[in-house]
Amino acid sequence: MTEIILAYYKKKDWNRFLQSIDDRESMHSTWKEWHKAYQKTKKELSLQGFLVRDFEVDIDELADYCKIRGIKNDGKARSQFVSE
Repeated sequence: MTEIILAYYKKKDWNRFLQSIDDRESMHSTWKEWHKAYQKTKKELSLQGFLVRDFEVDIDELADYCKIRGIKNDGKARSQFVSE
């Protein structure tokens, strides 16, 4: 069974998260909207036979990861962060 790791953001971190990313315009504006889409994606992947694992994102660790590598905090960087 193939494993897929999904980034999970805590509700209490959502505003800090939005302030820290470089592609805010492409992100859901509320945690509730994001969480609904997250649950839908997780369910769809599970139904396709994937083992879906949550990766709780630490906002500070993510920011440091991007800063150290000199990269923007965008979807691509967040994907790399979660997969490493």
